Amino acid sequence: MSATKSLWATPRFVCRSCCRSIRGNQLRRRFSTKTDDIYDVVCVGGGPAGLSLLTALRSSPVASRLRVALVEAQDLSKTADWSLPPTEYSNRCVSLTPASAQFLNTIGAWAHVRRDRVQAYQEMQVWDGLTDARIEFDWPPGSSGPGGNTIAYMVENLNLTSALLRRLDELGGVQVFDRSNVDSIELGEETEHLDLREWPIVHLSTGKRLAARLLIGADGANSPVRTFGGIESRGWDYNRHGVVATLQLEGDGWGGEYSKIAYQRFLPTGPIAMLPLPGNFSTLVWSTTPENAALLKKLPANEFVAMVNAAFRLSPVDLAYMHTQPSGQAEEYAWRMQHTSVDAEAVPQAVVGVQEGSVASFPLKMRHADTYIGERVALVGDAAHSVHPLAGQGLNQGQGDVQSLVKAIEYSVTHGQDLGTQLSLESYNSERYAANHVLLGVCDKLHKLYSVESGPLVPLRSIGLRAVNAMTPLKTYIMEQASWTGAKA
Repeated sequence: MSATKSLWATPRFVCRSCCRSIRGNQLRRRFSTKTDDIYDVVCVGGGPAGLSLLTALRSSPVASRLRVALVEAQDLSKTADWSLPPTEYSNRCVSLTPASAQFLNTIGAWAHVRRDRVQAYQEMQVWDGLTDARIEFDWPPGSSGPGGNTIAYMVENLNLTSALLRRLDELGGVQVFDRSNVDSIELGEETEHLDLREWPIVHLSTGKRLAARLLIGADGANSPVRTFGGIESRGWDYNRHGVVATLQLEGDGWGGEYSKIAYQRFLPTGPIAMLPLPGNFSTLVWSTTPENAALLKKLPANEFVAMVNAAFRLSPVDLAYMHTQPSGQAEEYAWRMQHTSVDAEAVPQAVVGVQEGSVASFPLKMRHADTYIGERVALVGDAAHSVHPLAGQGLNQGQGDVQSLVKAIEYSVTHGQDLGTQLSLESYNSERYAANHVLLGVCDKLHKLYSVESGPLVPLRSIGLRAVNAMTPLKTYIMEQASWTGAKA
């Protein structure tokens, strides 16, 4: 089927000036004189959310005839050809819930993920750094989530995006404008034969102009699409940075009694999490102050390793002191461990190395758009919401957005509706806004709760943590909700 016919899988254009329908081939011929291209869907942003959305549309029996385009500033050929040696891992990893993995499998992308670089885990240990109150998340005997006994899969971001690109290439039918920045977005014009006054026109740095029946912003926290839509995004900065790194563990790493367990300790400056990668490798996400993050990034490898081990074993007071030292952390850690009793089964295996060049940091923020939709505009992923990484649910929220939006688009196509109108998009907004708002609030409150270092909240939160850990049905319910962060199919 030609691109012109694909465009007309949705209702015909209506010319207000002459009050008659214009067939797609006539419209394309007249509009092309201005070097514009017309699409049913234009998606700005080639990250996991944008690529998942286009893959879902192309693999849908209902929506596959739509004419779609992708705009991305980066060179996607480099992403598609991404490869690392088996002993190296990217420091940008995501925790993928079984529900999100099932969705990726449904659209045919999971088969393209390099599974030898994916690590599933079946248990998560979380504890209070001040009181050692602990909760253990795992599926109890006789019950399981959407992924069996798996809580989540650790996947490198580039492994996921390259898999989606390979699946898109397999499906075909997507016009890709990579290495193209968005210079501006404005409404179209009315001509003698065509009225595009309500349609977004995306002006690219290459000189190309794309007209979109529906413009989707998958373009991150500073979304130009959201700005064009006049949609406010509200929230605050946490005055915290997330430090990431790829670590090597002693021995066989996650084998034996430590098999497939993720660890997270809540410190007054923020949580530190160590999550399993294949073999004896791990990915680190450490939320801490900007000053601490700056120090950690400057430290030699052996001193950085000592700080990570200390963060899981020493008291917050000891750790705070080590952050004040410009050097000598390895020696300080060794001395303090002689006077510290640690249950080896309650903490991750010792870190023995850090991958060169993998230590980095990024500021932590909470943002939520006032709405996810406007007239001919929809937002997904970070363009709509940014969440604290303590629950590892940011990418899964975006996958849930994609599933819900695709469902709304399919409904419009099936029922002959204009898929770009606010009315057609309202089901997506109502379904995802409330769900994301709850998760954003929970993560924000948890961060603030565990940032308290003294007072009655400290023993109260520990009592609550121990109580939840003792209530298996409640823990199971929490895990079920986390597993279904993505919209249910």
